[in-house]
Amino acid sequence: MLNSPAGVQTRAAIRTVLFDLDGTLVDSAPDLAGATNEMLVARGLPEVPFERLRPMVGAGARGMMGVAFGVSPKEMTFPALRDEFFDRYERRLLRATRPFDGVVAMLQALLDDGLSWGIVTNKSERFALPLARGLGWSECAAVVGGDTTPHSKPHPEPLLEAARRAGVAPGECVYVGDDARDVLAGRAAGMPTIAVRWGYLGDGEPIEAWGADVVLDTPGQVVEWLRAAR
Repeated sequence: MLNSPAGVQTRAAIRTVLFDLDGTLVDSAPDLAGATNEMLVARGLPEVPFERLRPMVGAGARGMMGVAFGVSPKEMTFPALRDEFFDRYERRLLRATRPFDGVVAMLQALLDDGLSWGIVTNKSERFALPLARGLGWSECAAVVGGDTTPHSKPHPEPLLEAARRAGVAPGECVYVGDDARDVLAGRAAGMPTIAVRWGYLGDGEPIEAWGADVVLDTPGQVVEWLRAAR
C-alpha cells in the first residue's frame, strides 16, 4: 500500500482511474466460455465445465483454446480455431456479460468525486468498443484496446495512450486490474497500480506477489482508497 508521504502525495494527484475490462469491470466469462463450448458442441465434443474456463479468461483465445482443444498459438490449427472463437463470441458479446457487483456504483462515485475514468484492455477494439457502448458507458474518457496501439499489455503504451486521450499526465492516473501484466504495465507507465481480488486472477503467482501498490477486495474499496489521500 502507498503509506509513505510520497505515496500519499502521488495518490492525491490522481485525476483519472484507468481499468482493465474483463475481470475488473465486467464478468465476461459466461459469454467467453459459452462461445468456447459452442465450438465443442458443434464438433460433437463434451463441454468444458465453466469452473475450468473461468480462470483462463484473462488469457483470451489462447487460454480458452488451450483448455478446450489443447492447442497453443504455435500450432497450425490455432488461427482457424481462434477466428471461429472470435466470431462466435462477437455474436453473444453481451448475452450474459455484466458489470461486477459494485462496479456501477464505483464508477458513479468516481465521477461524483471529480475523477474521470477509462478502459485499457487487451481485448481488441472489435469487442471492447461495442461492449462499452452496450453497457451505456458514454462517460468513459478513453477505451484503448489491445490493437489500438502497436503494443498490448504488459507494454505501457496502451496506458500512455489512454492518459493522452483522457487529457492527463501518466502520473495523474492509477491503473486497476486483475492480472500481473496489469501491474507490470502500470508500473512501466509510471502509474500507481491497484490489483483486485474479485477478478479472474489466472493460475500464476498469487496476487500479493504482483507488486501492486495495493490489493483490494471490492470495487467500493477503490473509491475509499482514493478518498483516503484527500
